[in-house]
Amino acid sequence: MKVSCFFNGDRLDKKVGYRCQKRTGVERGPGVIRDAALIDRLSSMDYPIHDFGDLSFTHLAKDEPFMHVPFPRTVGLANKVLAGAVSSAVGAGHTCITLGGDHSLAIGSVQGHYQHCPDLCLIWVDAHADINTPLTSPSGNLHGQSVSFLLKQLQDKMPAVPGFSWVKPFLSSSDLVYIGLRDVDPGEHYILKNCGIQYFTMRDIDKMGIQRVMEVTFDHLLSRKQKPIHLSFDIDAFDPALAPATGTPVNGGLTYREGIYIAEEIHNTGLLSAMDLVEVNPTLGASREAVEATASLAVDVIATSLGQSREGAHISFDKLPSPNMAYKSENEQKVYL
Repeated sequence: MKVSCFFNGDRLDKKVGYRCQKRTGVERGPGVIRDAALIDRLSSMDYPIHDFGDLSFTHLAKDEPFMHVPFPRTVGLANKVLAGAVSSAVGAGHTCITLGGDHSLAIGSVQGHYQHCPDLCLIWVDAHADINTPLTSPSGNLHGQSVSFLLKQLQDKMPAVPGFSWVKPFLSSSDLVYIGLRDVDPGEHYILKNCGIQYFTMRDIDKMGIQRVMEVTFDHLLSRKQKPIHLSFDIDAFDPALAPATGTPVNGGLTYREGIYIAEEIHNTGLLSAMDLVEVNPTLGASREAVEATASLAVDVIATSLGQSREGAHISFDKLPSPNMAYKSENEQKVYL
């Protein structure tokens, strides 16, 4: 049974101090995911859990914008710290779960994973492609540029962003698949098409069905060679009716069954090595119920990725009971002995 460990990327946004619209509060996401009984859920699955707690990041006093990218040095340094933490966990044999925080943390988590698994493939489940470069990004926000720092095919299109000189673009376009896209910027659309990246929009999911989408995904990524999988899952991949407490919701997202099926199928490969769960923002829920629903959904995705089944957890039977077999009293759970 795999050992799981947990890092908390929640302070990245807080320390960096993003002030773009609707972003404040995402640093509290990991806390509400924990409060939704994540550790208890995974412990009940008989996983040995090591919670590494919150990573501490330094906010640099002098960190001028690069072009229109805010706080590049601080975000770069934070991701370097995260990369080292993920690298240590994966190197020790853990399946590493990184909680965010915004999706810029994937720069560090995927880089850290790569240090021990250089042949990894990346499944990015998200409403957004997050593959702008600083030259194509409408906003400049780094959480919308994460994949561009990782992709080899964009190496000559990326300016030297301060704070990211340590990042090695290692990922081939053939080792990347997007699922759930429905809000793609013009520059991103050009990159997806011209770099030959496999992606599935919500229209594709509607047309093909999620079962076929996952079949094509694994055929694309794993038919030549079995590779470690890094799953980077943005909660806004789900429809806002299911995950309202997030910063950039887009209507028409994944249903609960589609999202859970993605996680189930990734688990069934036996190749999941590291995972990010990002963009839960409790300050944006209209009510406590909305926040709790979003956090609970995040827990369901993580637990399912690690093996929780929709069939439920069942006590093992060596044989079916017969009427003359003893059983526990009415005051106890009826489990045949």
